[in-house]
Amino acid sequence: MMRIAMLSGWHVHAPGYAREILARSDARITAVWDEDPERGRKWAADLGVPFEECLDAVLGRADVDGVVINAPTNRHPEVIVAAAKAGKHIFTEKVMAITVKECLEIKKAVEEAGVKFCISFPHRTWPVNLLAKQVMDEGLLGDVTLMRVRNAHNGASAGWLPEHFWDPVTCGGGAMIDLGAHPMYLIRWIMGEPKRISAMFTHYTNREVEDNAVALIEFGNKSIAISETGFVSQSSPFTLELHGTEGTYLVGGPERSVRLHSTKLRESTGDGWVIPTRLPAALPMPMDQWIRGVLEDAPIYFGLDEGIQLTELMEGATRSYRQGCQIEFPLD
Repeated sequence: MMRIAMLSGWHVHAPGYAREILARSDARITAVWDEDPERGRKWAADLGVPFEECLDAVLGRADVDGVVINAPTNRHPEVIVAAAKAGKHIFTEKVMAITVKECLEIKKAVEEAGVKFCISFPHRTWPVNLLAKQVMDEGLLGDVTLMRVRNAHNGASAGWLPEHFWDPVTCGGGAMIDLGAHPMYLIRWIMGEPKRISAMFTHYTNREVEDNAVALIEFGNKSIAISETGFVSQSSPFTLELHGTEGTYLVGGPERSVRLHSTKLRESTGDGWVIPTRLPAALPMPMDQWIRGVLEDAPIYFGLDEGIQLTELMEGATRSYRQGCQIEFPLD
């Protein structure tokens, strides 16, 4: 049985992670800490567990084996490093930290502590995205010249995101660093190491942080990726596209369809579009990976290095927008 403390209800995904744990037979929530005591006490009461006002106190509890971190993004380094030094296994909401420098400090603390670490990259568990990686790796599209991923919702324009999501200090940014994480980590995983990035952010609802954002990323083989996100789009379906010299792979649209066209499949499928019928099996969701990783030493696919790679893209995009220029990788 894994005993888990919830460290903050700041992020909108915190209640969902709690529900995932409560639905399991091999894990339970034993305590809550929150930088906002009023919110923390209420959540702890709802969960029927103690509230700890002091971070050191919750990390010192004998009935806490691991922690789920949904604290403000700018506090991730403080909270994650403290959890690692206390010997607690760590699950964290994305992003890992706002800067690569902070991520490296986190990595050092976690590795020195020898605890399990998982960052929440749920889109990498989806069969359609696993097939995208497979199609890329098997060369069915030839040389992939362009990748496009769009992930957007109406959290700002419809007004359902919490007000604290517009704080540039605690969030480290707006739509790109939060919802835009999903396109960014998919692009980094499938396309590889980036060469340079250029970003455009806008403030449609006049908040302090961006609510509409696009980043263009170039890779060493001259391919390009487009990462699109925003909080101001109604009924905007997830979209993933891979375009190459020998074919195209498309995911998304209102029908959530999957299509593949490849010259390398002409002998078996002809010269038309194919609807793949045998998708890869879904990976376990990140929370399941983490808990089973702790209890059973099962694989955790999204760890420290993946977290650093995501932050590198996010930091590069933010610098590009603020400085009005392209940013080269690796970051200085």
